[in-house]
Amino acid sequence: MEHFQSRRVEIVTVAVALSAVGAATAYYLYVSKKPKKACLDPEEFKEFKLVERTQLSHNVAKFKFALPTPTSVLGLPIGQHMSCRGKDQNGEDVVKPYTPTTLDSDLGYFELVIKMYPQGRMSHHFREMRVGDYLAVKGPKGRFRYQPGQVRAFGMLAGGTGITPMFQVARAILENPNDKTNIHLIYANVAYEDILLKEELDELTSRFPSRMSVYYVLNQPPEGWDGGVGFVSKEMIQAHCPAPAGDIKILRCGPPPMNKAMATHLEALGYNSEMQFQF
Repeated sequence: MEHFQSRRVEIVTVAVALSAVGAATAYYLYVSKKPKKACLDPEEFKEFKLVERTQLSHNVAKFKFALPTPTSVLGLPIGQHMSCRGKDQNGEDVVKPYTPTTLDSDLGYFELVIKMYPQGRMSHHFREMRVGDYLAVKGPKGRFRYQPGQVRAFGMLAGGTGITPMFQVARAILENPNDKTNIHLIYANVAYEDILLKEELDELTSRFPSRMSVYYVLNQPPEGWDGGVGFVSKEMIQAHCPAPAGDIKILRCGPPPMNKAMATHLEALGYNSEMQFQF
């Protein structure tokens, strides 16, 4: 009898322990799947602390900003941007849109890759920023709304810093196992050293060779360059982007002269307005 009662106590104890583990697991899954509150506010600027600054070239740097907690999400939909506020060389407020290179799956922080131009008003603010400083940010903003699988393929035409929204969209697509969208990127710059995020782009094409291609175009190529030369042409678009169709879209983002030229090329090639989007 004593042995039976002892066994019964053991069974009850194990059952209670398993129930506790099950409850803890269920709670963890609930918390992990529960939507996290976005840190961005579309109406008011919020400040985020610069925790790391990495100089990538003489005028390009990567800025890493901390979110309130290690599990916080920025709350920026794919392909949208945010407004950043700073001070220019005269101490006056300046606001400019930027697209992070990180996604909401990157918890606890966001990163901006910034090219700082000599006369740029917001460039001055970033040039002066040091670890421990704060950046005022508001958002999200933008007309682009992406849903996985909404098109068969994207053609992307980027120039200079216009690569940042393209990179964000490409990452989101390729890192989603349920999204089978293909990506064909043409990325134009003046010189080789101007190519932003090249290592990251090459890594994506290496990991997803059948899903993503990148064609680099340089106006002033180095010796032995095997990519495109000059400005992006109609022939380059024909060769490296998906042909006009109802299930493709061409995204473009670059300096105003490039955007204007690309719009002309795309129209001549038969891409209607529904097949295009300019960031």
